[in-house]
Amino acid sequence: MTYVPEEDELRREKYKARDIRASQWWKRRCAKGVCYYCGRQFPPRMLTMDHVVPLSRGGKSIKGNVVPCCKECNTAKKTMLPMEWEAYIKEFGAGS
Repeated sequence: MTYVPEEDELRREKYKARDIRASQWWKRRCAKGVCYYCGRQFPPRMLTMDHVVPLSRGGKSIKGNVVPCCKECNTAKKTMLPMEWEAYIKEFGAGS
């Protein structure tokens, strides 16, 4: 059975993510300029927020579940869970 979050729940979590993006904590995380997934350096403004466990898979917008990542990794990861992403990386590589 696949988890499907309710529309209201998704809306609340997206709102929380906007608050996190505006926080000093998030700005400090991005200031390092490192993609969580591929480890490459980027200008901080080029990093996006990714939910390690995607909202669509039951993840929450909390500090322990959001990481800065490059657009390439964020686009490739889509809605994968961490173990699915690891398998993807083993097969296709990241930041190639």
